[in-house]
Amino acid sequence: MTMTSPDWIADITMEELEQNPYPFYERLRKEAPLAYVPALGCYVASTKEMCKRIAGADDGDFEGIIAPAGRRTFGDPAVLDANGEQHDELRAMVDPGLQPSQVDRYVDGLARPIARRYLEQFENDGHADLVAQFCEPVSVRSLGDLMGLQSVSSDKLREWFRKLNVSFTNAGVDADGNFANPDGFIPGDEAKAEIREILDPLLDKWTVEPDDSALSHWLHDGMPEGQVRDRETIYPNVFVYLLGAMQEPGHAMASTIAGLLTRPDQLERVIDDPSLIRRAITEAVRWTSPIWSATARRSTKDLTIDGVELPAGSVVMMSYGSANHDESDYDDPSRYDLDRTPIPNLAFGAGKHACAGTYFATEVVRIGLEELFEAIPNLESNTDSETDYWGWGFRSPLEVPVEWEV
Repeated sequence: MTMTSPDWIADITMEELEQNPYPFYERLRKEAPLAYVPALGCYVASTKEMCKRIAGADDGDFEGIIAPAGRRTFGDPAVLDANGEQHDELRAMVDPGLQPSQVDRYVDGLARPIARRYLEQFENDGHADLVAQFCEPVSVRSLGDLMGLQSVSSDKLREWFRKLNVSFTNAGVDADGNFANPDGFIPGDEAKAEIREILDPLLDKWTVEPDDSALSHWLHDGMPEGQVRDRETIYPNVFVYLLGAMQEPGHAMASTIAGLLTRPDQLERVIDDPSLIRRAITEAVRWTSPIWSATARRSTKDLTIDGVELPAGSVVMMSYGSANHDESDYDDPSRYDLDRTPIPNLAFGAGKHACAGTYFATEVVRIGLEELFEAIPNLESNTDSETDYWGWGFRSPLEVPVEWEV
């Protein structure tokens, strides 16, 4: 029997997904775990089982791809959009410095001084918005310095990922399948032009004077003597990093703090026992996944999955944020709970295209929270209203306002 998408799916708008995707995806999980969503112009996998099935499907059935707005934002070849030998080559370019054994070698010396430096700017104020003043700056500065972008300010790095995010999430399509808002790509195009202008001289320098920065390694590692990778291979993956990898640790950190603030007793336990920080992070990225819906696969032939016909070339978006609220695995999934039974989540993706920087991101978050809770152990929320979140592709708190007695 062939299944069709329920009529109500056509009523969802991009604005609703960006503001609060949870009710829509909850209904998808119950009624249509794999369904075509007109607003996104693609199929959506919403349950944990379906996300894992599509992400791990045989390469003869699916190939990795990013949604059209992602391809328009990053260009080609981006590691998220590559397959086969090309994917292996790009992962070989970006993965080595992100292996746990390598991260352990440098991450403390990289991230801890950065976290301390930002804390010194406000720890005596008695109040702060931790997203703008701590979480995002620590995140972008840590990855920026690792990449070799010490000359680029943290504010500029934050501006770049916000502009790229506007383009990446500009996924709305009209009845003809065209982008409904072409102007939505202007911010990303502006950021990319500026990135190239700033990075070209740095790449020129690293071509003749290699150093230990990630981008220098991207140029040289695995290349024949005297040759470097061409920039049209480098830049799409720089854009991927400056969007996803720049914001992911900061937003995971912000969501951890926001989640703990909903459970003051659990916040107190974590502050008293820093060994609980890793558990707190794991629950936070399940509760509000920083990468909510950002990866997809495309069917290479006509397929039928659980009664849903997928013509060859169908794009299926894996909604990992939805999978992490799947009631089949998680009781009361909308509640942050440090003591939740630890069940693996999909916050960092699944399959070949799972996030390469999972360990690095988690360690930056851990170090940032260790420093924050040591410096300000009497942290409290300074608002009675619920935290505002935004985004369906990448999702995070807009602000985390806190106060403390100095």
